[in-house]
Amino acid sequence: MTADATADATAGDATTGRRTARDVPVPAGFDIRGHLSGIGAHLAGPANVVMQLAWPSVGYGVMNSRVDSGNAVKRPFKRGRTTFTYLAVAMLGTDEERAAFRKEINGAHAQVYSHEGEPVAYRAMDPRLQQWVAACLYVGTVDMIEKMHGPLPEAEADALYAYGARFGTTLQVAAADWPADRAAFAAYWEESLAEVRIDAPVAAHLLHLVRFKNFPRPFHVLGPFFVFVTTGFLPPLFREAMSLPWNDRQQRRFDRLMRLLGRFEAALPRPVRSFPFNAYLLDFRLRRRLGRPIL
Repeated sequence: MTADATADATAGDATTGRRTARDVPVPAGFDIRGHLSGIGAHLAGPANVVMQLAWPSVGYGVMNSRVDSGNAVKRPFKRGRTTFTYLAVAMLGTDEERAAFRKEINGAHAQVYSHEGEPVAYRAMDPRLQQWVAACLYVGTVDMIEKMHGPLPEAEADALYAYGARFGTTLQVAAADWPADRAAFAAYWEESLAEVRIDAPVAAHLLHLVRFKNFPRPFHVLGPFFVFVTTGFLPPLFREAMSLPWNDRQQRRFDRLMRLLGRFEAALPRPVRSFPFNAYLLDFRLRRRLGRPIL
């Protein structure tokens, strides 16, 4: 199946009989805007990148990508815009907008694949790898919300989980492949953790990003703070894979910081809490209207 054909598959697959609809049903009345956090996304984002790249096929694929236009080391600001636009369109966009973004990202992903002599085989169009990325984004979203605002009520947690399928279905993951419920997801997640391995070159690449070394020199001052916050957001398995030290005192400091930021964020108007997702969605729509590149 070509990238365009895959992007347009919304009803079913006549060959396999699998449902390829792009969305998992979400309970009526659920509003994702109540869970968007610009503060949280910026703070937890680097940890989520570490989690995603902890599968070697994703880690080496991103690190060795020949698509320079989306390279976080060479073009960090553009890569940041692309990532936030993807999240904004996935969470807030219409079905038609998500299909348009999927088609564009397919063009970039189709160019990312391993060559002979690389440590691991990878292909960015592989739905299995994209499902892992989507799973990390969902886990990171829930973790960020609960660290800043406390545990989610069960019904809200179920609705957020169903909505989280969009992290994958805005890419190449069929809705049928998103685990049916949170219990099924927990089993998938536990099984997937067995594949976590961060080799030294990937760890060095990730630390370069976490320390803001890919940005101009004035941004380097943020490095120590983001190493601390990233380590705090990482589950122990990923923290150990990165050889990042952590102790009880650091955990208490991290917890206090998250509670403080959660109280601050809760007092903000919703549009402010949702920034920059709302801004990047507007930018995406303007780019499409003006015929400018989406990525």
